[in-house]
Amino acid sequence: MILRVRFARPLHVVIAMLMLLGLNTYANERSLTLTQVGKNAYYAQGESALGSSLNKNFISNAGVVIGPDGVVVIDALGSPALGKQLIDEIRKLTDKPIQFVIATHYHADHIYGLQSLIDIGATVIAQESAKEYLGSDTAQLRLQTSRIELAPWINDDTRLVPASKWIVEDTRLMLSGLDVELIKMGPAHTSDDLAIYFPTEGVLFAGDLVFRGRIPYVGNADSLGWIKSLDKLLNRPATVIVPGHGPASTSAAEDLKFTRDYLVFVRKAMEQAARDLEPFDDAYLATDWSRYEKVPLFNAANRMNAYNIYLSIQNE
Repeated sequence: MILRVRFARPLHVVIAMLMLLGLNTYANERSLTLTQVGKNAYYAQGESALGSSLNKNFISNAGVVIGPDGVVVIDALGSPALGKQLIDEIRKLTDKPIQFVIATHYHADHIYGLQSLIDIGATVIAQESAKEYLGSDTAQLRLQTSRIELAPWINDDTRLVPASKWIVEDTRLMLSGLDVELIKMGPAHTSDDLAIYFPTEGVLFAGDLVFRGRIPYVGNADSLGWIKSLDKLLNRPATVIVPGHGPASTSAAEDLKFTRDYLVFVRKAMEQAARDLEPFDDAYLATDWSRYEKVPLFNAANRMNAYNIYLSIQNE
């Protein structure tokens, strides 16, 4: 017996509706909320996962600090829809204007929400090295790919947003009545890393210089520069560190060391083989990864991280 089902709408429309229903259901289960980490400081924590249509690319963190004159946002999350949700959450806390958004670096999961914030009048601040990425084929190809892989949350209306103010060196500013230190860190995780410290809050927003509760994403990072940057941050008197991924930390030194020690470990495992031009596969298989293999995203990221570090060592 063959069961035939008639739909009131074309099949492709029904499938799209079912997909969106699934996406919306998931979005309701994974809500974007702001957690307080200082007297006037908050953050939203993304999922420890790879970006997908199911999670709207909600895989990174964003920060919010409410000042006497307005609001400063750190990173804008991974889609315009998430940027709008972030605004809605801020509005539950204050009706002060959202005046500034600081990009810790120009990776897609941190900046695709920027357009939602500039549409309400926020000024974007970033490190000037991001200009090179914004003008590159890599940025355009990543956006084109995201329009497919992260649809419908990334679409033809999603655009790359440059900063209005570019930081060229360590800078101290008054933003929305807040004392803010912008610390130039790259090249490290990226060429344009910024760490943002609010002395009156004791909160450091470290971006993807720090990963907590998951294996870091290395990509095309300068692993040696990244390690040096983390050494620099270890001297900061922060009470709380908000990483680019994972929960906020009140054990700053310990959690900075997790990312730092992982990078040191992978470099040590790959260094001799890379310098002697020995096969990567042999070096990877010869390494005891048991120290990290139960950390979330190990299977998704570790081999790729090791290979990227292997290649970068050869170019040092």
